[in-house]
Amino acid sequence: QVQLVESGGGLVQAGGSLRLSCAASGIRFVLDRMGWYRQAPGKQRELVATMTKGGNTNYEDSVKGRFTISRDNAKNTVYLQMNSLKPEDTSVYYCYTNTAIFGTSWGQGTQVTVSS
Repeated sequence: QVQLVESGGGLVQAGGSLRLSCAASGIRFVLDRMGWYRQAPGKQRELVATMTKGGNTNYEDSVKGRFTISRDNAKNTVYLQMNSLKPEDTSVYYCYTNTAIFGTSWGQGTQVTVSS
């Protein structure tokens, strides 16, 4: 089973920046796709950004131009640089990956709070 451990959340003022990290363990191969979802209170979990090991990325429209996903394949670690944060970005952010062997795995979540 894949274990995902996130770090880097916190409280920031609108316009500020945060960087999230997520390290995967429990596997001996490079994960194909890693990414980030978020879930605000009372809302469904939504995709934020994903990245394949080959470097292909996908972003949710509202974060394009503000968030950047990156990876260190050798460490099976994914990052999310979040700039120009807005109050509506306030959510719990979850790291995720999906493998044919283990299916979808989620991290424990890290809270991001953006104050206005």
